[in-house]
Amino acid sequence: MAKVTKEAALLYHSQGKPGKIEVVPTKPHSTQADLSLAYSPGVAEPCLEIEKNPEAAYDYTAKGNLVGVISNGTAVLGLGDIGALAGKPVMEGKGLLFKIFAGIDVFDIEVDETDTEKFIQTVKAIAPTFGGINLEDIKAPECFEIEKRLKEELDIPVMHDDQHGTAIISSAGLLNALELTGKKIEEVQIVVNGAGAAANSCTKLYMALGAKKANIIMCDSKGVINTSRTDLNDSKKAFATDKNINTLSEAMLGADVFLGLSVADVLSEDMVKSMNDRPIIFALANPNPEISYEKAKASREDIIFATGRSDYPNQINNVLGFPYIFRGALDVRAKTINEEMKLAAVKAIADLAKESVPDVVNAAYGINRLVFSKDYIIPKPLDPRLLTCVSIAVAKAAIDSGVARKNISDWDAYARSLRDLMGYDNKLIRQFEDMAKQNPKRVVFAEGNHENMIKAAVRAKAEGICFPVLLGNEERIGKLAQELQLDLTGLEIVNLRHAREEDRRERYAKTFSEKRGREGATLDESIDKMYDPSYFGMMMVETGDADAFITGVYTKYSETIKVAKEVIGIKEGYKHFGAMHIMTGKKGTFFLADTLINRHPSAEVLFDVACLARDAVSFFAHTPVIAMVSYSNFGADATGSPHSVHQVVGKLQELYPDLPIDGEMQVNFALDKDLRDRKYPFNKLKGKDVNTLIFPNLSSANTAQKLLQEMGGGQMIGPIQMGLNKPIHFTDIESSVSDIVNIATVAVIDAIVQEKVKARQA
Repeated sequence: MAKVTKEAALLYHSQGKPGKIEVVPTKPHSTQADLSLAYSPGVAEPCLEIEKNPEAAYDYTAKGNLVGVISNGTAVLGLGDIGALAGKPVMEGKGLLFKIFAGIDVFDIEVDETDTEKFIQTVKAIAPTFGGINLEDIKAPECFEIEKRLKEELDIPVMHDDQHGTAIISSAGLLNALELTGKKIEEVQIVVNGAGAAANSCTKLYMALGAKKANIIMCDSKGVINTSRTDLNDSKKAFATDKNINTLSEAMLGADVFLGLSVADVLSEDMVKSMNDRPIIFALANPNPEISYEKAKASREDIIFATGRSDYPNQINNVLGFPYIFRGALDVRAKTINEEMKLAAVKAIADLAKESVPDVVNAAYGINRLVFSKDYIIPKPLDPRLLTCVSIAVAKAAIDSGVARKNISDWDAYARSLRDLMGYDNKLIRQFEDMAKQNPKRVVFAEGNHENMIKAAVRAKAEGICFPVLLGNEERIGKLAQELQLDLTGLEIVNLRHAREEDRRERYAKTFSEKRGREGATLDESIDKMYDPSYFGMMMVETGDADAFITGVYTKYSETIKVAKEVIGIKEGYKHFGAMHIMTGKKGTFFLADTLINRHPSAEVLFDVACLARDAVSFFAHTPVIAMVSYSNFGADATGSPHSVHQVVGKLQELYPDLPIDGEMQVNFALDKDLRDRKYPFNKLKGKDVNTLIFPNLSSANTAQKLLQEMGGGQMIGPIQMGLNKPIHFTDIESSVSDIVNIATVAVIDAIVQEKVKARQA
């Protein structure tokens, strides 16, 4: 991780609009009518409804998605008591995290008050504004009384994240670390160094999970908290041990678990060496832990080590919890955040670390392969699955424990709404997944030895999308699956080079040579071709041994295209085929073609691509509105690609007068109908929103697709072939597991549609 300098940090917070958050209107406000509804006189109506029924505030205001991040600045990060105003950048940062991870809006409130009772009364007075309150950076022991009182006296969720956030995340990590070491929580000896708010809450939660108080030793800056000391406050007395030990070094002897919530460098290598076999060390002091990662790992090999830092494995990071805990609590209008909800979050986070990690997470952290292990006991903060798994677990616990005012019965729909909220979901591909699950087909995955292909096949099988067939060496595939901790149950593996496949190779070769005999395909040459996964796999589809085929993570697409033309052939009525990418985002769904196949298309090729795109868009349940784009508008340039596009548009409009298509036009005119209609009122797309873009050549199409993908314009699906006789679909060398699963889904739907067409024809 790059070093954060003072200059870079100050510039980040000051450049452009100072700070990190802003308020954005959510309703129309451009006309007098809008303003009359937003304020006077229209605003009176929801006010009167809320006066009659306070619960209506959740329906007519932002209360249900609004959290107050409230602090007095007495214990800010590692900075201590710096005051309310100086702590504001942290509170803004917390608001940013709530928004980007869970879609929750935040007002940060910095209260310049250190008197406990006055602070409580201030928060109570402003509580009606919020659906929940996140207390932040308030020092102990005052924070205990403040949270306790506010939870008792308010009917909305209140949580002091400094206490419970660390407790929840470290508890999840502890459960998984214990599982890996084969130890039981009720038996392990635990040392907690630090006696502040976080240490107090962590210890209580560990006990709720089964840890025994008799097995826990807590230390503060003066040493072990034991019953012989006379300087203990009430919160420390609760954890005092009657063992005759006084120093951290004594406490560490024979310990199984160390939890550090104190200061840097208080734990020595000798102390680590004195611990029990397979020790677990959570050194969470920030920015520098109680013992460095390097020293801890050097002290012994059997250690499981976690810190609060992002530049080492196993980061105990509160952002894994608080956004999703509040998300679940808000969505059921919970009256509080209780122990049941916190324990549900612990278990959900712990369980997620054991699941196969999505490519998007590996890529985000520059890691080739994350698997449940000593170096991965806790999910990564950028794992998008946290939103659904933790929020749902918390919401369910709130309902089951009786603190929810709103019930959720359809949990699948709730999960979809969460993904929609954060833009994680793709309604189009989800619809096709549902269709595929109703009638799954046999799909051949060509490069079965490739990590992403295996992962995609396993996931597609687990989700019921298809019956995968992996082409490759069974021993190599099995070894890789073992390394990846993947279950290959239900997957067929075909080693096309094995002697047992000789009869099938000869059968395929005979069929191929008969089909292509007049093009020079001899039987002997055809047999040789069947040792190639592309030829063999496509012949599986051609002969009916499989329903669809996907390839591309190893093979150059130009070579695969050649094979597809030979084995499968192009649909009747066409001389060319193409490929399409689909982009879905907040502005809708867009279809881009041809993004893969035809490098320098002639007018004839562009005509076929446009017709194929028309059919493909309809296939995806959309009405095609097509703009054929170039660098000029409507004949302004009578040479080169604009001229070819212009010709094709004229021919298409003549042959298909009801097809909404026009061009050539620049992309901005294609996507801005008001600009297009004002500047070129004669256009055939008047008043319509374009959803299909046909590009004049592969360079422009591929560049546009890659640019949109890299800029995060939305989720990209593709490439999807258009125009082959059977479901042969291509990936590329950069395809993620999700990309391949999406292509497999499309391939299944393609096969289903072709099956129905054949049935009608019969």
